[in-house]
Amino acid sequence: MLTQLSINNYALISQLAINFSSGLSIITGETGAGKSILLGALGLVLGNRADLHSLKDTSKKCVVEARLDIANYNLNDFFNEVDLDYESETIIRREILPSGKSRAFVNDTPVRLSVLNELRTKLIDVHSQHQTLQLSDNSFQFSILDALAKNKEKIASYKRGYAKLNQLKKELQELEAVQKEANQQYEYNLHLFNELEEANLKVDEQEELEEKLEKLNNIEDIKLNLSEALEISVNEEIGIQNLLNTLENRLLKIASFSKDYQELSERVTSVKIEIDDVVAELENANENVDFNPNEIEELNDRLQLIYNLQKKHTVSTNKELIKVLEDLSEKVSQVENAEETINNKQKEIDDVAVKLDKLAGLITKSRVASIPKLTKELQFLLSELGMENARFSIKINPTKNYFSNGKDELEFLFSANKGGSFGELKKVASGGELSRIMLSVKKVLSENTQLPTIIFDEIDTGVSGEVSNKIAAIMQQMGKHMQVIAITHLPQIASQGKNHYKVFKKEVKGVTTTNLKQLTTEERIKEIAEMLSGKDISDSALTHAKELLSL
Repeated sequence: MLTQLSINNYALISQLAINFSSGLSIITGETGAGKSILLGALGLVLGNRADLHSLKDTSKKCVVEARLDIANYNLNDFFNEVDLDYESETIIRREILPSGKSRAFVNDTPVRLSVLNELRTKLIDVHSQHQTLQLSDNSFQFSILDALAKNKEKIASYKRGYAKLNQLKKELQELEAVQKEANQQYEYNLHLFNELEEANLKVDEQEELEEKLEKLNNIEDIKLNLSEALEISVNEEIGIQNLLNTLENRLLKIASFSKDYQELSERVTSVKIEIDDVVAELENANENVDFNPNEIEELNDRLQLIYNLQKKHTVSTNKELIKVLEDLSEKVSQVENAEETINNKQKEIDDVAVKLDKLAGLITKSRVASIPKLTKELQFLLSELGMENARFSIKINPTKNYFSNGKDELEFLFSANKGGSFGELKKVASGGELSRIMLSVKKVLSENTQLPTIIFDEIDTGVSGEVSNKIAAIMQQMGKHMQVIAITHLPQIASQGKNHYKVFKKEVKGVTTTNLKQLTTEERIKEIAEMLSGKDISDSALTHAKELLSL
């Protein structure tokens, strides 16, 4: 529940801090005193968007901070889901800088507004007059029924399955779309695949073939130069081998006279061994040089095939061609195995649908079982609020369609008058009737949900007399289950609060500010007397105020 609200530099508020307690609290004040400013500040800290108009002094930042006791509301899992530190006393802070930039914090951790908006649904329900229109909203009507039906866990499980079902259906559609396109390209892709596969390409083949062809195209030069190299090496008079033999013999004769001569002799011997090996390879190469026109033709044909394939697929290497082959293989295989893939995906969908159908059936059953109880409670509360002939016709119609909260359609009709026909709430109920219906709904919800705090902004509009006493009694009953804060103009309701706060304007040095204070007993008597008789408080108004307060 909300334990403290502090506001700095917001609208007409310079600085304000107020504590709240459990049960029913009342806020009163003259029209225009700033009650809407308070709600605006609270909305800001709960995630509403803001701009520079929110700043009283545009040279300073605006800060709104709410302290909440959430120890009894099982919010640990939610805090873990959004990666926030859980504290039993949670502090939400919102800042608006003079630049217009907005920042939000939960327990000093920066958060996005989407997190604040999600958190507010678990902490505070601010009911303004226009929200009575929610009564005609189908999703809100379902939330009322599901609260009584205790469907929270079942619907949460259903929603997980529903999200999975939609994801699987999307995947199936994508598979089918890909399959359709692949089918159209199948024959062409298969032709390309077979062409590349038959080519039997190897990664380094192109370089090897080009080297071989280069060699064969220069066979005469190769033969001539190999022959000349052999002549230089083995000629009896000037050949390198003979000269090295002579050099080796000369050095061997003096090698024993000095280590230096010995090293020179060994080096020459090493060179001679290397030359002998080179000569052997030259002789082998010379013997194997052979001109084969057929081989040249084969190499040219093979290279031309590779070049043509590279050009066809706009690549420049065999490695890239092999990658094209792999991609084509996948596309061809995808078509050939598509039926099995699609069937497997459809089976996944069918399996999830079976589980969803079972869950939806349980949700429907509990909804149907809760309708009599909801109808009875609402009609009883409305009778207490002066609508003795109010009747509801609530029907659940199961369908074959999957919706976000089950497979049901809901018919939520109302009749205010005896013998009157049933119709949609927004068409057959007046503004005052809608306010009383909404209060009754909130009363039912307060007993069947764990919402910590509800704030009513003049839900008593359009009522008076005994009905206002009944409204106050219902709010007091709600206050046993949750924190209730009511903004009201009715003294009958104002007198029933556990705590009473007054909103007022004050002018200091020509500057008007909005203030909020908790009233003492004497101040409260005076405030209610003023609500009864106006600024000129009569003795009878004071007496009546004390009676209302049971003092």
